[in-house]
Amino acid sequence: MNKVFRTLKKGFLYTFSILIFISAAAYIYLYVLPKGPEITEIKKTNNGIDSFVIYAYKNSERKSIKVWTYKPESWNEKDKIVFVMHGGGRNAYDYLNTWVELADENNLLIVAPEFENKFSTYTTNDYQEGNLFTFFGSKNPKSEWAYTVVENIFDHIKSVNKITNEQYDIFGHSAGGQFVHRMVMLMPESRIGTAIAANAGFYTLPEENLAFPYGLKKVDIKLDTHVKAGHKKRLIILLGEQDNDPSLGTFRTTELAMEQGVHRLERGTNFFITNKKLSEQKNWVFNWAIDTVKNTGHDYKKMSETSIKWIEK
Repeated sequence: MNKVFRTLKKGFLYTFSILIFISAAAYIYLYVLPKGPEITEIKKTNNGIDSFVIYAYKNSERKSIKVWTYKPESWNEKDKIVFVMHGGGRNAYDYLNTWVELADENNLLIVAPEFENKFSTYTTNDYQEGNLFTFFGSKNPKSEWAYTVVENIFDHIKSVNKITNEQYDIFGHSAGGQFVHRMVMLMPESRIGTAIAANAGFYTLPEENLAFPYGLKKVDIKLDTHVKAGHKKRLIILLGEQDNDPSLGTFRTTELAMEQGVHRLERGTNFFITNKKLSEQKNWVFNWAIDTVKNTGHDYKKMSETSIKWIEK
């Protein structure tokens, strides 16, 4: 009996040691070793399609990020700057290409950050959930939030191009729609003019007793400060009339996600109604709107085209 117990104990300790080693190695690989493409030389943004790579965080060289841009020849200082946030495929270049014609027609400088991650199939915390937490659940400093990276990119563009624009607009589709609505709620001090969250898979509700990313529990965000300020921002919940097929894209089906609705159209509608009711109850300023695109499903190209009317208003 004692021999069996000793064998089991050794097996348990061996397995436990292996798990600790794997976890430590994974943490070092993900959060200690430098990540991202090689930094490029600092230069002004060229007309047409261009790109640059900068450090994602202002006080750290641990992570870099590639940023795609498209600049019409007629674009000048004070013309609009629009950030375009890709979906879960992390395909920033594809999204940029969708906006080229729109940029020419409406004289927009398009900025498409690429939140590259080889393990994006298995983790969403670093992008659409804002990088508030590591994959292991520990908190990241605000200086490393994904939303702060957008602000850093804006500062870089202002600096190298010597422009004085005080705001930018932002569009995000699918995972990018998750990114955008959370940025408005969790970082309302950002310099967003108009934010458009299109076809998001699920949402962060204004509930302090519901765990993040479904609610605000465990994050340093309060209803009467951050969410109240977020309601003052101009956020458009853009939905596809036919985005009612859960099989399209990556669709979260956890119990808490399903409580928000059985498909994206229903979830987006419920999210907007929940926030509108909260704002009315608390007598807050509410500058959000909801728009449903006819005959459109989970299509980032058509949603991008529709978003222009909100950016131009």
